[in-house]
Amino acid sequence: MITAPRVFWPSVILVTAFVAAAVFFTEAVSAAVTALQDTVIGTFGWYYILIVCAFVVFSIRVGLGRFGDIKLGPDDEEPEFRLSTWFSMLFAAGMGIGLVFWGVAEPLNHFAAPKPGVEGTPHDLAQQSLVQTFLHWGLHPWAIYVVVGLAIAYAIHRRNRPVSIRWALEPVLGKERVNGWAGDLIDIIAVVGTLFGVATSLGLGVLQIASGLDFLGVVSDPGNWTYIVLIGAITALAIFSVTTGVKRGIKWLSQINMGLAAVLLLIVLVTGPTLFIFREFVQSLGLYFQNLLRLSFDTSALEGADGAQWQGWWTTFYWGWWMSWAPFVGVFIARISRGRTVREFVTGVLLVPTAVTFLWLTVFGGSALYREVFGSGGGVAADGSVDTEAALFSLLGDLPGGTLLVAGGVVLIVLFFVTSSDSGSLVVDMLASGGDPETPVWSRVFWATAEGLVAIALLLAGGLNALQVGAILIALPFSVVMLVMCVATWKQLAAERARQIRVQRRLEREKLTEQVSQHLLEGDEFTEQVSQHLLEGDDFTDQVSQSLIEEGWTEPNGAEPAGTASAGATRAGTTPAAATPSDTVEDKV
Repeated sequence: MITAPRVFWPSVILVTAFVAAAVFFTEAVSAAVTALQDTVIGTFGWYYILIVCAFVVFSIRVGLGRFGDIKLGPDDEEPEFRLSTWFSMLFAAGMGIGLVFWGVAEPLNHFAAPKPGVEGTPHDLAQQSLVQTFLHWGLHPWAIYVVVGLAIAYAIHRRNRPVSIRWALEPVLGKERVNGWAGDLIDIIAVVGTLFGVATSLGLGVLQIASGLDFLGVVSDPGNWTYIVLIGAITALAIFSVTTGVKRGIKWLSQINMGLAAVLLLIVLVTGPTLFIFREFVQSLGLYFQNLLRLSFDTSALEGADGAQWQGWWTTFYWGWWMSWAPFVGVFIARISRGRTVREFVTGVLLVPTAVTFLWLTVFGGSALYREVFGSGGGVAADGSVDTEAALFSLLGDLPGGTLLVAGGVVLIVLFFVTSSDSGSLVVDMLASGGDPETPVWSRVFWATAEGLVAIALLLAGGLNALQVGAILIALPFSVVMLVMCVATWKQLAAERARQIRVQRRLEREKLTEQVSQHLLEGDEFTEQVSQHLLEGDDFTDQVSQSLIEEGWTEPNGAEPAGTASAGATRAGTTPAAATPSDTVEDKV
């Protein structure tokens, strides 16, 4: 049974219409995609850059600020997954296949065809290419995930809302709108955006897998039919994984992924230019942080058409890609982050993966650049072009045991392909089912299959260019949703923090009242000091009196609760009429 038909059917219709158009009207769709690319990049490129920078500031502010101790779940809740398992799953879902694809290819592309306005010696260009790659894979994409993931995690774990994008916006839109057409529209955008975002990565992955198989001699001159067969086979593996759920198939595959990725990284580190890699890692980190503001806000405004084209192919594409992935990764990270504090969440999602990503890029991208600058080359052709899909395998093939390493690289990409597909289909399934975390098996199979079909359609409609444009276009409407998420999250966290402060102050007052009461009853030196303060009427008097009023020992304006005066006087051994002002307060306690 379909639990959210107002989200499910419109999403199915939109996706089906696009797939059918891409298959039967390939040239028309390709032309339309190109026209849309020019329009969006030319008009909204600056907006993408500005809004992603705002997400970085928001994430750091929330993580390091006064909201850090708020827990995503009940106050006594323990994290659902171990730290290592949690990190493996969020990293595999958040970067995974894209990082394997671009880890070597992007630095080489920037080296061979520098960003307009960047000049220098080959050594300078190599350094700048790695720093530019750091920008595209560093704090900015993970900040996008923090914005969406934190908003959803707070809604589902702290406020017990369904697993859905719409409920993260409840503080701004209100419950009625969230349950109405506005909420449906938000979830439809999230479903379609997730499908296109994941399909983009799947398309990139299958291009690289085919290139690896070609490198190994398994296939020759791969084309569309090769891509279709590969997508079908690996989607079948993803279907098997997603039907087992998060705690089994997805969890195990993510851990295997991280283990295999770590082994491959260590092999390249040890057999490659080890000392250079360590030095380059430290140096690139310094240059990245030194130039972070300049790089973050660079729109190539003075570089004319070449600058705009470069931005569209790289930075604008990446920011659009990450935002189109944000519903999928955000929901998935939120789903696995129950029991963690806001500070743990931001640190785990923003800082730790960024550091690991930088290490990966330096080991693989740095090794490829070292080969170009100091070695025999091979990554950049004589005409200055880079075989993007084969760049990783060209590097691995030059190392000792190259054939085995290439085979291991293909396996790693396949596993990342599967984890991206199964995690994405699980999230889409939950969104299209109204936030139900336990959806029927047929629904998971349906959306996993849909992701494969969208990837095939995008490839047929124009290959890598169509994949990139699809990501950029979907990100535009969802970026507005993310802005509202920032407002909603801040509003909720501020209200939660205010509540915590009220509770803390009440407990402190209760403790103070109890301590003062104990001293007054015992009649020690502290009693005399309090009596003196009460007679003098200083600030301390006001604090104690306020506490006594709030605890019911006395009432404002000198009035006393019924029966307390005589009882206090009796304890003091006097009559009520004989009690002094200081005696009255003292005896009441």
